[in-house]
Amino acid sequence: MSEPRWLDDREAEIWKTYRDLRRELQSAMDRQLDRDSGLSGAEYAVLAPLSESAEGVLRSRELGEVLGWERSRVSHQISRMEKRGLVAREPCADDARGSMVRVTAEGRAAIEAAAPEHVETVRRYFFDPLTRDEVETLGVLLARVLDTLARH
Repeated sequence: MSEPRWLDDREAEIWKTYRDLRRELQSAMDRQLDRDSGLSGAEYAVLAPLSESAEGVLRSRELGEVLGWERSRVSHQISRMEKRGLVAREPCADDARGSMVRVTAEGRAAIEAAAPEHVETVRRYFFDPLTRDEVETLGVLLARVLDTLARH
């Protein structure tokens, strides 16, 4: 086994800052959603791709792929959201084992009401502190890291 490539002091500081940023940003987003719309971050995460999809419906498996969630997490989240009337499960016409998830009128109304303040919160905490050039650089850097993850 090769010797570990330890982080130097600056790398360790940047890594800690990233971890803190991820935690604090997610917490701020979740608080804003709950306060302003009564939606959880997970509910918003599910409703966003459904509301953007053709006819407001996706296969459960496809929804999990978009969210990066395991099948059981998707299933439990959809069950909770069904009880709130935000989504409905439907059988999959071309695969008896699969299911479709459809945003309901209540779910669409909830995300449409939540989206304006949610995007304002994203802008306030994530983009506004940066210059236009910094935003462009950040986009390039994030894409590079994601590409590296995708290749491994």
